[in-house]
Amino acid sequence: MFVILVYDVNVKRTAKVLKKCREYLTWVQNSVFEGEISKANLYKLKSELRRLIDEEEDSVIIYILRTTRYSEREIIGLEKGGFEQIF
Repeated sequence: MFVILVYDVNVKRTAKVLKKCREYLTWVQNSVFEGEISKANLYKLKSELRRLIDEEEDSVIIYILRTTRYSEREIIGLEKGGFEQIF
């Protein structure tokens, strides 16, 4: 499956969350990741993120796309992050 993950976490936890997301997905922009991921790895990633964040203060949103067949990606301005994963 293809996922887009965005997060907004306290600056104290940003580096740890960034590092963990990079283990599974491609960095696209500040606090934004995307990529193909198995169901098992998505479960692991979510579990590991739950241990890193403070659910009373931080937010992680994961958009799950079963297919990218009807998806389109448009960039306006500078493209940041990883370039190899483009829908």
